[in-house]
Amino acid sequence: MIRILVILTGAALTLQALIGLSFFLSSVWERERRAAILGGLQFLVMAGVFILFLYLERLGVFRSGPGPWILLCVLLAGGIIIALLVRRTAPNKRALEGTRGLIVGEVRRQDERETVFARNRSLRPGTERYSAFYREHPEYEEFDAKRRLPGGISGPPGRIDKPHEVPNVAATLAQQVIALSLSAPERVRPNTAPPLRGKAVKISPREAALRVKGFARHMGADLVGITRVNPLWFYSNRGEIFNENWEDWGKEIPVEHEFAVVFATEMSLDMIATSPHTPTSIESNCQYAKGAAIATQLASYIANLGYSATANHFRHYEALMVPLAVDAGLGELSRMGYLVTKEFGPRVRLAAVTTNMPLVPDKPVDLGVEDFCRICKKCAVCCPSGSIPMGEQREVNGTLRWKLDAESCFEYWGKIGTGCNVCMRVCPWSHARTFPHKLIVELVSRNSLSRRLFTIMDDLFYGRIPKPRKGPEWAKFWE
Repeated sequence: MIRILVILTGAALTLQALIGLSFFLSSVWERERRAAILGGLQFLVMAGVFILFLYLERLGVFRSGPGPWILLCVLLAGGIIIALLVRRTAPNKRALEGTRGLIVGEVRRQDERETVFARNRSLRPGTERYSAFYREHPEYEEFDAKRRLPGGISGPPGRIDKPHEVPNVAATLAQQVIALSLSAPERVRPNTAPPLRGKAVKISPREAALRVKGFARHMGADLVGITRVNPLWFYSNRGEIFNENWEDWGKEIPVEHEFAVVFATEMSLDMIATSPHTPTSIESNCQYAKGAAIATQLASYIANLGYSATANHFRHYEALMVPLAVDAGLGELSRMGYLVTKEFGPRVRLAAVTTNMPLVPDKPVDLGVEDFCRICKKCAVCCPSGSIPMGEQREVNGTLRWKLDAESCFEYWGKIGTGCNVCMRVCPWSHARTFPHKLIVELVSRNSLSRRLFTIMDDLFYGRIPKPRKGPEWAKFWE
């Protein structure tokens, strides 16, 4: 019996030391200096406890007297802690309902003309559209007027890294070429005349889902899900204009399709780690371009099978991507307003294809994100513009959620000349998916106690307000 206790205790101490070592090595690989130092100290303590155990065992301390009881208590305490961290706590039923679980009142379809991006890009002073919009929405006029003034809140791209910003700004602008070229009407809504048999291919919804998901992954999508479209998440009117098709501005957007194929592409941790500096904008535009290429080709693939399809990407959205992604089971809505996925946290960019092709939808998921965000608040603490709320969720347009202040967020973007992404960088879900982080994600997804423990641990090892890193040499913004 004593031998069994010794073996079990030795195995447990070995396992915890190996986990400590893996975290230290992971931190070194991630170039997280603070985490590496503290992780190294943690491993030394764990290794020291193991060596002390071996020494005491060699002296025979555990073979008589209170020794066996000490081992039994250690194993019992360890078992209780593991059980508390591993057990699956009650699910979030609202999360399992997807966006329907967030609806608490009447929801109005959002007018794309009111979004800060559409106002910035598509309202040109001196035009009738400009005058008509601000007559209907005087609440935006003062903010937008200041933004347009010389020397106003919208400065030159990459201002935060001046005078070393030019190469990265050039790369950022280069990344926009693909998405812009793929915003033409014939690209986002390809011809549905099948080039092969001349009529729609008969295919079961299950096989169709298998094929479109596989094609999207083959084209470079990292996550793919399918949802039955909720019309509430479609824009009501067109606001973003590209390719000079101004006759579309203000037109109603009909909900023509029943299904949406939603996908995500991972954003590079090395590039996001520099936020709010210019490399993070390169990466954002890189993944937007990738999403545009995948979406337009996926829409064309579905059209070639004889079904109607519309690509939704960086330069052509008909719907809100995060709600569609939540309903497609890719992740959950977070405090910062981004989708948080189990695989990459918020480090993703989203795109979608809507279609009338019959498909088998996926189910929403409960990852514990809502509970985690309620505890963590790190994105709100670190937000340079204070745009992320610190308080509880509230009703916004009939939905219960945390509401990002898009105006102050966009104002900060204008001041620094990048897309910021600080909230994405500091989120504990954003860490590289090395073994220790995969283990933590599994525990956090299952257990409310783990969420509380690891928010504290993240602050300890990475800091409550983590500093940005320099990033790769080719995208440097310093001398």
